[in-house]
Amino acid sequence: MVALLSLMFATFIVQIFSRYVLNNPVGWSEEVIISAWLWTVLWGAAFIVSEREEIRFDIVCSGLSERLRRTCTVVTGSTLIALYAASLPASYAYVSFMKVERSASLHVRMNWLYAIYVIFVVACICRYAYLVFVAIRGGSAPETDAASLTG
Repeated sequence: MVALLSLMFATFIVQIFSRYVLNNPVGWSEEVIISAWLWTVLWGAAFIVSEREEIRFDIVCSGLSERLRRTCTVVTGSTLIALYAASLPASYAYVSFMKVERSASLHVRMNWLYAIYVIFVVACICRYAYLVFVAIRGGSAPETDAASLTG
């Protein structure tokens, strides 16, 4: 992620320099920045962000006992697994279909640019399958109390 963010920053500086100093903007910079941002967000969400750091809307589950929080983890995790699994074939088909398109400036095949989404979906399925497995086996549910996560 650091390399992708560095690439985005360097490309941004090149674009500013070429536009305002050389008065000759480069067209490829927008594609590089958008592609790097897409990969940064999805790669980070799939592999870098831990359960502890993940943003959750858990106002209902946070006040429950550990046993009920594990039940919430099983229910929400199973739901997300089902939704991601249901979307996976269509996502893969669309990304595969995009091999016929190329980006406007860099002429990179679009399926390579959007392949990160399929990787993200598979990683999310694996992550939530693990969380559901741990919850069913009696392990603790992911921490939901924001006050206990600081510091």
